[in-house]
Amino acid sequence: MKRRRLPSAKLFLSLCKISTRVNFQHEVVDFDGSSDGDIVIANGGTTKKTFKFDRVFTPNDDQDIVYVDASPLVTSVLDGYNVCVFAYGQTGTGKTFTMEGTESNRGVNYRTLEELFNIAEERKESVTYDLSVSVLEVYNEQIRDLLATSPSKKLEIKPNSEGQNHVPGLVQAKIENINEVWKVLQTGSNARAVGSNNVNEHSSRSHCMLCIMVRAKNLLTGECTSSKLWLVDLAGSERLAKTDVQGERLKEAQNINRSLSALGDVISALATKSSHIPYRNSKLTHLLQDSLGGDSKALMFVQISPSDNDVSETLSSLNFARVRRIELGPAKKQVDTVELQKTKQMLERAKQELRLKDDSLRKLEENLQNLETKGKGKEQLCKNLQEKVKELEGQLDSKAHSQITSEKQQRQLSGKLKEKEEMCTALQQKIVDLECKLRQPHQSESEVALLKKTIKELEVKLKEQEHDRSVVELSIKELELRLKEQEHQRSVAELKIKELELKLKEQEHQRSVAELKAREIGHELLETQRTESMLQIKLRDLESKTKEQDTNMMTVESTVVSTPVNAKVPPPPFPRDEAMSEKENRILRSSDALNKQQPHAENPSLPPEAPEAGNEKKRKGGARNASIGGGEQENNGVIPGGQNTGRKRSLPAGRVRRGSRGSRRNLLLR
Repeated sequence: MKRRRLPSAKLFLSLCKISTRVNFQHEVVDFDGSSDGDIVIANGGTTKKTFKFDRVFTPNDDQDIVYVDASPLVTSVLDGYNVCVFAYGQTGTGKTFTMEGTESNRGVNYRTLEELFNIAEERKESVTYDLSVSVLEVYNEQIRDLLATSPSKKLEIKPNSEGQNHVPGLVQAKIENINEVWKVLQTGSNARAVGSNNVNEHSSRSHCMLCIMVRAKNLLTGECTSSKLWLVDLAGSERLAKTDVQGERLKEAQNINRSLSALGDVISALATKSSHIPYRNSKLTHLLQDSLGGDSKALMFVQISPSDNDVSETLSSLNFARVRRIELGPAKKQVDTVELQKTKQMLERAKQELRLKDDSLRKLEENLQNLETKGKGKEQLCKNLQEKVKELEGQLDSKAHSQITSEKQQRQLSGKLKEKEEMCTALQQKIVDLECKLRQPHQSESEVALLKKTIKELEVKLKEQEHDRSVVELSIKELELRLKEQEHQRSVAELKIKELELKLKEQEHQRSVAELKAREIGHELLETQRTESMLQIKLRDLESKTKEQDTNMMTVESTVVSTPVNAKVPPPPFPRDEAMSEKENRILRSSDALNKQQPHAENPSLPPEAPEAGNEKKRKGGARNASIGGGEQENNGVIPGGQNTGRKRSLPAGRVRRGSRGSRRNLLLR
């Protein structure tokens, strides 16, 4: 289903109440409520002109009724669109009341901010808003900050880094809630320049401009927008002869008319789709450049008086307000390029972090593989050590068994040695006894021989016993040496076993540490993989958003490039009667007299025009000097062309006619 696009420009008409102090014969405005936006101006006799508006408000309509119709366009600033709302009309027709209102009956300015805060509160779960307010005025082509507590230095309009116009040094009051709004608005209103003239006792002498800056961030999509809403109370257009102002008031009126004429030139250039839009001809249009372009939304309140005394000013205002035929083109969101740049930087950082994560992931995987390889090597070494310990334990058991056998043999040999020693002792004792008997003389030789034989036998046995004893002692010494050697080997084996056990414990500790580190690396690897998947998802989202934004920007650029630019077509002249021409000639003669008294001093900043420019202005003046009457009718806001029946009066080069002529151009805004 194709979405319906809301119009970018609207035109509302508001009729003011006629003061009881004003003497008038009849009302010239015929408004039929059933015709929904059509009004008819009765210009004497049977001459009638029809104008069409999006909405017409009568003097009986309240402020809330006026704001309800303007609300959808005004609140679109929260969606990222630049919006401009301004009130235009002659002095004394209620422009300031429509925009500012009173404390008991507040106007568009306060009601707009109130609704912006209400909508921001409703959307706070998904969108955050930052609102700031500036209040300034354009007085005598100079910008004045109405919120500054002390006289500020000269303020100038300069482009910012994003190519948009701004005023450096201008106070931007950040407001957090609706309770702060009225105080800020009253501070600006009280500082505004006002004065009196024959038409309005409290006439605004400047263009008062309320600028609402909105920065928004969508918490769901991350989209950021920066938009601007201008609420402008234009100073009233004035006829110098009617207001009868002098001195400083005259200078103010001339600057007001000049800036309104510049605004008309901009709207005319937009209507004709001119290649050059003269925004810089006035501080007013220069400030509104961002909100009067082809991608913004605009709303004009036209304030008129229904009195027959003001019919000329009423027609001038209605002609100025022919904006329904102006095509501003589709309004577009003012995407914050700073935030877009931040998004791109975040995208680059995310990609870089992803690359770093990939590198660290590869390193972790390599470390894990190295640890696994080392762990396998440690396990093999541990197995080898365990086998060696078992082998040494077997050797130790065999050594212990042989030691036990040696000890048993040692005990047996010790027993035999003891028996031999006892036997030797007995033989020695027997020898001693025999020697004693030998010494006895009475013993016979046979006995002696027997004894000697016995002694020899005993000596032989003794020698044998001593030999056996020495052999046994040698065996015992050998056994003792073997036993000592076995004990030494056993102690060495025990030390080696202890060393191997310590190494085994150390290997088991290293293995447990490696397993713990491997588990930590595994957890870190899983966390890194999850982070990598999240970063990839975020990367895809950022890339899709960037592509979408680039596609939108390319679409807008291609739309702007493909839009044909038509040549500027001058507005058609409209007829005037001779009586009015004579009346204006008298006004022009009086204005010429004033100009002679103040030659080129009214605005020293304006350079003298060349003769060709003077001739061009003569031709334009002649085209505008047509009669208002003539019986021709204008339908749907268009005055058909006619013959110029009035007399042309040339002006000197460098002079520009003042009064209502600057307001009589055909201007359109949609």
